[in-house]
Amino acid sequence: MRKALRWLLSFAVLIGTVGISSAPAGAATAAEPDIKDRILAIPGMSLIEEKPYTGYRYFVLNYTQPVDHRHPSKGTFKQRITLLHKDTNRPTVFFTSGYNVSTNPSRSEPTRIVDGNQVSMEYRFFTPSRPSPADWSKLDIKQAASDQHRIFTALKKIYSKNWLSTGGSKGGMTATYYERHFPRDMDGVVAYVAPNDVVNNEDSAYDRFFRNVGTRECRDKLNAVQREALERRGPLSAKYQEWATANGVTFQTIGTLDKAYESTVLDFVWAFWQYSLAADCAAVPAPDASDQEIYDYVDSISGFSAYTDQGLNTYTPYYYQAGTQLGAPMVEYPHLKGLMKYGPEYFTPRAYVPREIPMKFNPGAMRDVDNWVRHNADQMLFVYGQNDPWGAEPFHLSRGARDSYVYTAPGANHGANVAGLVPAEKAKATAEILQWAGVAPAAVQEDAAKAKPLAKFDAKLDKSDIEREQMLRP
Repeated sequence: MRKALRWLLSFAVLIGTVGISSAPAGAATAAEPDIKDRILAIPGMSLIEEKPYTGYRYFVLNYTQPVDHRHPSKGTFKQRITLLHKDTNRPTVFFTSGYNVSTNPSRSEPTRIVDGNQVSMEYRFFTPSRPSPADWSKLDIKQAASDQHRIFTALKKIYSKNWLSTGGSKGGMTATYYERHFPRDMDGVVAYVAPNDVVNNEDSAYDRFFRNVGTRECRDKLNAVQREALERRGPLSAKYQEWATANGVTFQTIGTLDKAYESTVLDFVWAFWQYSLAADCAAVPAPDASDQEIYDYVDSISGFSAYTDQGLNTYTPYYYQAGTQLGAPMVEYPHLKGLMKYGPEYFTPRAYVPREIPMKFNPGAMRDVDNWVRHNADQMLFVYGQNDPWGAEPFHLSRGARDSYVYTAPGANHGANVAGLVPAEKAKATAEILQWAGVAPAAVQEDAAKAKPLAKFDAKLDKSDIEREQMLRP
């Protein structure tokens, strides 16, 4: 499929933007059945519900997948996907968060840019898209990429125009891994804030990041609150215990409330920069703030619910992958010397996964992806935030990469996007996305500075792809 000659794009624009039917989205014609009937005619596809949205058809679906793509006869499971249908003559964006799928209509940034359809996939093993019984050895990036490939292959027969894949954070990682394993499926990739932990036990890049992010004044304020939270472990842990008892939460996976407390406090500075902006430093409490103020502020940033059994349960698949393939950062805390009972070396992904689930780390998985991206990236865009800790180890491109880019949004956090890039890079990225999707207007082909999203902003559909979660994960 890849890559269409650019002189054909003007013709594609005539078809894709001028020639769109005025009929309602998905309406049947004399020559074509209703879009829902066409989708449900795909073997293994079933409807959970259809939700109305002006200008679109929105379907929540189940798609039957092999538990093991290497051995398809060894069982199946139902994987949730959603489809925001606009028109089969428009390009399609394949979105994944890398976690659960939202069942409410929304558009990723590339979907708005190209004014297209959007298919969203729930990552395997996130409930309810989990095989039963769950063989955790079948949760790896190749199996997940194969899930995407089968969905794409099934829907490409209906949505025959260009396809782009995208996602933020673990979703950006997912889009990248999909491209590595099935490089001929997509016409372009837009990966947002995608960490690239190539060597799991070498994390000095994160330590350099925290020594330099923001201003010294802000760093000192955050470090002081983190230190206070450990120095006041006794009274603040009592508040934590009171909350835990009132809410019936447990700590069987991590072991004790005390371990959950320390893990949450160690997340604090990272979580601040992941989701906050430099301007938010003004709200950081002083070291002499009351116990309640310190407790409430740490809770608002890193969240004391994160390492309860109830908080961890949803994200067991992520921690399993972090401890078997993806890797996880381990940073140093020189300002907390003498205050940690367990230390960061205790809080690895293994600590957050029930012991009955076996885990063994594969150090070659990320090296393979990193090497492939460096030398084979083709029509791939990586977007990072300047102040996002997860961007401390980004993807890089070498001379072997083609028509691919790595951009950083100044001052941005884990919600960095194309809209937040400096003007020249924003225009270039937008123009490339339009080109890859085959819908770049003639004016944009002549001058990238004229590039802008083809669809108008919709406050309900175009909400941020990155939602705040109170735990250290991408």
